[in-house]
Amino acid sequence: MKPVPRPGILDVAAYVGGEHSLPGVNRVIRLASNENPLGPSEKAMAAYRDMASELHRYPDGGAAALRRALGAAYKIDPARIVCGAGSDELIGLLVRAFAGVGDEVLYSRHGFLMYAISARTVGAVPVAAPERDLHADIDALLAHVTPRTKIVFLANPNNPTGTWLPAGEVERLRRHLPENVLLAIDAAYAEYMVEPDYDSGIKLVESHENVVMTRTFSKIHGLASLRIGWAYCAPAIADILNRVRGPFNVSAPALAAAEAALADTAHVEHSRSHNAKWRQWFLEKLTALGFEAWPSGGNFLLVRFPDVDEAVRHLNARGVIPRRMAAYGLPDCLRITIGTGEDMEAVVEALAGLKSGRR
Repeated sequence: MKPVPRPGILDVAAYVGGEHSLPGVNRVIRLASNENPLGPSEKAMAAYRDMASELHRYPDGGAAALRRALGAAYKIDPARIVCGAGSDELIGLLVRAFAGVGDEVLYSRHGFLMYAISARTVGAVPVAAPERDLHADIDALLAHVTPRTKIVFLANPNNPTGTWLPAGEVERLRRHLPENVLLAIDAAYAEYMVEPDYDSGIKLVESHENVVMTRTFSKIHGLASLRIGWAYCAPAIADILNRVRGPFNVSAPALAAAEAALADTAHVEHSRSHNAKWRQWFLEKLTALGFEAWPSGGNFLLVRFPDVDEAVRHLNARGVIPRRMAAYGLPDCLRITIGTGEDMEAVVEALAGLKSGRR
């Protein structure tokens, strides 16, 4: 006899993060995890260091200072903000709170893997709606809503495709959802978006009781290792999340660094500008080389290869680590993070060699 997990747990395919090292390679160009190549803000690092003498203290379980700072930065109500150990934890908490055995959790075909993983861990059924040209298809999502649907996840912009929907389309999705279905807008890459018809979800949260937006400090703020994110939602949903989360789910150093990072608007703008410049440059170079790539609203590009295994071997041999996309149903694609200028020049040089057959 031995302990047996609840039915469905062994059906979960554990999430596997991007690789970060290559045997025998001294200089590795890590472009597998959509990390900010500029690193965190100097102010965030200083705030983190300042917490070293306080490691024996429990953090503020309510994240009050950070929530106030977020409220001031985005002109939103801090009481409607819940902080978590990355937006991953918040996604898991939403599923745990609103879905259960036999319920359905709906998302677009190439959406973030954690939606399906989180659903299966509570015994819910993940349902993937078809996409249109790698874009979330609102009509397809609505067509897949059933009486068992409890949550609809929409990543906007989406990882790994990089595609996004304008505010009007997201509003159309919410308008036609039953009021008892939660719309969870995953806006992890919102800070990279500058398009005038884009909205991160804040407006919908403020006008509807069944919408929640999740955000992260892992991407543009460069705090991926600290695991800190936040959700903005109706007071009733915030109350529920606070009931199911751990009492001290975000560490004190993470809270301090996040607050400092939020205040360093110059670093955010520098990161955004860097990403926009090199993302466009990379897209143009890929197109000139004859590779198929999609415009992206995030800090990465999705690229299709005739032989993806050969592409990975070729890039790895030159110290470049991209991310395979087979787990997302895109076995012929790689997702490549926008790195430093030097990184991107090295990637293009490697891909030029791949295209020409140079070894």
